[in-house]
Amino acid sequence: MRLRAFKQVDVFTEHPYRGNPVAVVVDAEGLSDAQMQDFTNWTNLSEATFLLPPTDPAADYRVRIFCPGRELPFAGHPTLGTCHAWLEAGGRPRGDHVVQQCGIGLVQLRPDGTRLAFAAPPRRKSGPLAEDDVQLIARGLGVARSDIVGHAWCDNGPNWRGVLLQSAQQVLALKPDPGVLAGLDVGVVGPRGKVGVVGSRASGDDCAFEVRAFFPGNNGMTEDPVTGSLNAALAQWLIGAGLAPDRYVASQGTALGRAGRVHVERDAAGTIWIGGASVTCIEGTVRL
Repeated sequence: MRLRAFKQVDVFTEHPYRGNPVAVVVDAEGLSDAQMQDFTNWTNLSEATFLLPPTDPAADYRVRIFCPGRELPFAGHPTLGTCHAWLEAGGRPRGDHVVQQCGIGLVQLRPDGTRLAFAAPPRRKSGPLAEDDVQLIARGLGVARSDIVGHAWCDNGPNWRGVLLQSAQQVLALKPDPGVLAGLDVGVVGPRGKVGVVGSRASGDDCAFEVRAFFPGNNGMTEDPVTGSLNAALAQWLIGAGLAPDRYVASQGTALGRAGRVHVERDAAGTIWIGGASVTCIEGTVRL
């Protein structure tokens, strides 16, 4: 064991302790898979990341992303939080964008005002869910099947199943049954206006959608405060289907007492960028 630089970064918020924290081990060279997993489990956070030198010459750094019990090929808020920590630690990109190497390959990040934004990776699986899955999710969420007005695979590393409810109020009222949803990664989104009515470009803190994310954890089902990977895949689905404008802000974490804000934009080239503010809350060393 030795002392390694460490940061705990709150992501998708400008205000400490209102977003989604990620633990970042800034110098992770020499750590084994088991050490990374054990440390992640110990933090009791949704994810921990481990910064390493890149093995791809096109990348600025490499990151391994773990959640309790498993390694993830990609995750959104750890991507933003890790890049924030890397830049704070003196990292400098070689090009116009920061290039992150992770399990799904290379991910580009760019400054977005005071925020960072990552280019949404392509979904590994898309298209509608099987009807059996939709009925199971409806039962697990405690809503009628008719309340789910849209659904799609949102698999971009995490195996998200996305469902669209009629309103943000329905999303906030959910009391999911962990016994029914066991083993599923379920993302739920609801508009603040009418389903199918695409609003104008969101500005400031005007939120177009409310999002919640449920996934298996060490002690049953867990709700994630703010989820970049899910919002990235939801944006690809909703914008592509004409259910969301090219630019909007999503709110997530409200049900947990957080105030996450996810900034979504599809640029002229068709790339979807997922942005959010980050703030370092803890900085020091960890013995690993």
